[in-house]
Amino acid sequence: MIYLVLAGFGCLAGVTTVLFGFGGGFVVVPLLYRALIAAHGADSDIGRSAMHIAVATSTCVMIVGALLATRRHQRAGTLDWTQVRPLLGFIGLGAVVGAAAAVSADGEFVRWAFVAYLGATILDCLLRPGFLTRAAPDAIRSPSRAGTAFGSVVIGLIAAFLGVGGSVMTVPLMRRRGIDMTRATAMANPLSLPIALAGTATYMALAWRSTSSLQGWHVGYVDVPAFGALVVGSLVGIRAAAPLIGRIPDRVHTWVYLALLLAVLAGMALR
Repeated sequence: MIYLVLAGFGCLAGVTTVLFGFGGGFVVVPLLYRALIAAHGADSDIGRSAMHIAVATSTCVMIVGALLATRRHQRAGTLDWTQVRPLLGFIGLGAVVGAAAAVSADGEFVRWAFVAYLGATILDCLLRPGFLTRAAPDAIRSPSRAGTAFGSVVIGLIAAFLGVGGSVMTVPLMRRRGIDMTRATAMANPLSLPIALAGTATYMALAWRSTSSLQGWHVGYVDVPAFGALVVGSLVGIRAAAPLIGRIPDRVHTWVYLALLLAVLAGMALR
């Protein structure tokens, strides 16, 4: 039964990946965390590692979702590679550091870091100019190379630590560069790939000793059956959402993005 539920939420993750640039972390992490606690109890080995398992599995699912969503957006012509390429390598570097830090961190700390970061992002989008309303072209300043490199490393570090893919940082960043929501959310998908690849490899490489007592099929902290159910569902969701690319009005797209962030925040903050 639990795997049918995961497949259903995987479908939702596929839809949000294509249309909003996130889905792996923001949908999968809260769901899988709660499912593991409910199924095994908070005091079991799996329960104590539930947040780590949720983040690692989410990061692995992100590889498939980001690849397929990137392909869909490439075919729709919504990707601006000139904005994406300068960020990729630095984001991957930050992701290795973030995943390594998450492996050694306490699960409850990771959970509340997830909640705190989401809350700060929502407030930033609501209160700081440039997200709800696109900035005028003459008000946009291009960042320096050093600023781009540093910001990209921080994006990769935080995204891999929390298992969220980076869209919560890259979408507001692109909006403040004057880019519409369709293209901003499209670019979040290829930018999630180095986070997903580096993060998954790091979780698998560093977690062997910590996961030796976990029951069931695990590769490091990655829950293999859960990964399979989520990927199957996400394939359906990505295919279903693809025809809507570029058809959502910019203002509606922006507010729905924020509403989804609020829903995920509530789900993670409330036990």
